[in-house]
Amino acid sequence: MIRISELRERDVVNVNDGRRLGMIRDLELDLEKGAIKAIIVPAAGGILGKLSRGKDYLIPWEKIVKIGVDTILVDHPVTE
Repeated sequence: MIRISELRERDVVNVNDGRRLGMIRDLELDLEKGAIKAIIVPAAGGILGKLSRGKDYLIPWEKIVKIGVDTILVDHPVTE
């Protein structure tokens, strides 16, 4: 078992390009099924990510490859 608070302390890394996406900010839940639909990771942007922000990464739960001790590996499409 793992707590949401523990998930939020782990880096999210894209297995397609090895890029660190950030840390989980929020979850999207399916209340009817009682399941997590997606994790939400804030997109970096601007100087130190403070001035302007891109859209958040919405990563479907099915795209999580592995939840490790320090890292969550995801299969997220590479976009430029």
